Parts: sequence; C-alpha cells; structure tokens
Amino acid sequence: MGELVFVGLGLHDHMGMSLRGLEETKSANRVFVEFYTSLLPGFSREAFARISGIEPQPVLRKDVEEGNGKIVLDAAESGKAVLLVPGDPLIATTHVSLRIEAERRGIKTRVVHGASILSAAIGLSGLHNYKFGKSVTIPFPDENPSETPCKVIKQNKRLGLHTLCLLDIQTEQKRYLSINEALKGLLEIETCKKAKTVTVGTLVVGVARAGSINPMVKAGFVKDLLSHDFGQPPFSLIFPGRLHFMEAEALIMLAGAPETIRRDVE
Repeated sequence: MGELVFVGLGLHDHMGMSLRGLEETKSANRVFVEFYTSLLPGFSREAFARISGIEPQPVLRKDVEEGNGKIVLDAAESGKAVLLVPGDPLIATTHVSLRIEAERRGIKTRVVHGASILSAAIGLSGLHNYKFGKSVTIPFPDENPSETPCKVIKQNKRLGLHTLCLLDIQTEQKRYLSINEALKGLLEIETCKKAKTVTVGTLVVGVARAGSINPMVKAGFVKDLLSHDFGQPPFSLIFPGRLHFMEAEALIMLAGAPETIRRDVE
C-alpha cells in the first residue's frame, strides 16, 4: 500500500516546518510542493534542499484541482509521497479533496500539521480566539466582486464576534490583494453601504507577514488604514466585534489602536 503525507510548511520560510515534517520529507520517495494556496515570502527551494537533501517538485493548481492530483497520487501509489503545503495542510479545502481521493484509491494518508494564519493572525492581534466567528476570503474586486465578506462580517458582528478576513492571492501571476485595496473594495460594495457594515469609521486590524520575524499589526479606523503602508504580503484583516477590556488594551498596546476604543468595551 502506498502512502501520502501532507506536511505543513508554516507561514514564512523553510524554517517553519516541524522536525517531524522534515523527517517525513527525508524518508519519502517523491516530494512535491505547492504555493498556489498561500504565499511563503521567505521560502527558498535551494535552502530547503540544503537542510533536507531533497529538492521538491513544484505542482500547480491545475495539477491538483483540474488534474485531480494525478501526479501526486500516482507517485503515492508506488511508494511514499510527501506534499509540502504552506501553513497547515488541510486548511485549504483542495487538499481535503486530494486526501479523500487518496483514501478512495487505497492510499494511506497522514498529516503533519504546521502553523496556520488562522491562529497566527489572531494571536498577533491580541484578540481572544474563542470570540471569532466565521472566516471569509475577500476576492479581487475587479475580477470577482462578492457581497459575501460584508454578509459574514455583519452576521458575526450581530453576535458580537470578530471576523478574520483572508485576502485573495494569485501566486502564478504574483498578484496579492493588499489591505488598502480590500478596504476600498468593501466600502464600495452596496451591501456594506446599506447596512453600514464597513464604513470609514469602522474599527479594523491589518496584519502583514504573520509568521515572519518582522510582522506588522496595525489597528485603527478604516479611514486611517486606507493610506497605511503595510509593506510586503501576505496580508489579512480582522474586523472586531464587541471588545473585552483586555482585548481593547491589547489592540492599543500591541497594534497602535486609538485610545478611544476603551469607551466601547463590554
């Protein structure tokens, strides 16, 4: 029986992978890596090869999604294959589908987890993780305008919950939705306008390069973050719901939020 191991690479570079993930990689017959689900700005295949002794074979979105993962599954049927994935391997639903197909073929599967943006961005913000509701992706407004982010933010706020927003990426085109572009897009969506879900006076937290040695976390009102320079990607946004007094203190001390947010705590 063959084997397919999903290994999380973490959030920034080749140093983010766990020791267990490294050992799994070294013992594999074939090693693949994908970068279409997220961006690892500091990752170098050459540096990875130096520590692992292996230069992984890149796979594209079309190889895994349109090709049903054939290149990876065929390798796993005849030995041990490892798929290196940014972040935590099964956060991306495409990899869940690949795992299901592997099991359907009789291929044993295992997962070596890695650091995820879902916990890293929340941790950097200082907000309480148990007060987050549904997450949502904000797409490029010029290609796929969607009212879904506004609806999710509104639903979460109604329950007093925070919303983590992941910003769209197109790695093959080296295109990454910026925090400034995402906010401008939300302000222009009619659903947001009517419900006043996102206005220039809405409190928001921008997070850049989570997992690196120089992450940026900036909290403020939308009007302030529209012109803030967050530097290089990857990016994410958090729209807070009702704040506990400790959360407000964290946003002020850790993310430079205005002192006035203390007036709106629970």
